[in-house]
Amino acid sequence: MNRIIAFAGSNSTKSINKQLVAYAAGLIEQSEVKILDLNDFELPLFGVDLEKKLGGQPKNAHRFLEHIRLADGIIVSLAEHNGAYTAAFKNLFDWMSRIEGKTFYGKPMLLMAASPGGRGGKSVLDIAQDRFPRHNANIVDIFSLPSFDDNFNDGKITNLELNDDLTRKVEKFQAAIKTITETARG
Repeated sequence: MNRIIAFAGSNSTKSINKQLVAYAAGLIEQSEVKILDLNDFELPLFGVDLEKKLGGQPKNAHRFLEHIRLADGIIVSLAEHNGAYTAAFKNLFDWMSRIEGKTFYGKPMLLMAASPGGRGGKSVLDIAQDRFPRHNANIVDIFSLPSFDDNFNDGKITNLELNDDLTRKVEKFQAAIKTITETARG
């Protein structure tokens, strides 16, 4: 059975991106899905001086990276703060990249963002689309959920067109995982 991890690039307990990633994870079939919470991987603010003082990277950065390494696929929904990653996600990403520069290990990724505004996290998605492949992300597809309060209610996407779009992208993501795992098995 395939193993998929899903997480939001946010440490907010009421994160709309956590809600979106949980919904997308629920669409996955015939796979084991583990939803990770950045709050379970608390880290000090990255700095080379601190890294030297610690003699390396904190245990929680290693733990999160191990979840990525062991997964067959990744679903991530990035929150957007001032047009970029949240500080919590950027800090985790910085620590992990010091352990393994190819942070995403070539794993198939469904990259998403949700926002209360009409752009649906476009700025953070643009940044991630540029940056993540440099860290060996295999971005299979991208989904943006704009106007969250108008399009998401009771734990699901209420806009049928957007819901159908996400469903197709989840299916494409699962097909990519299946192709890679079958190829690896020979």
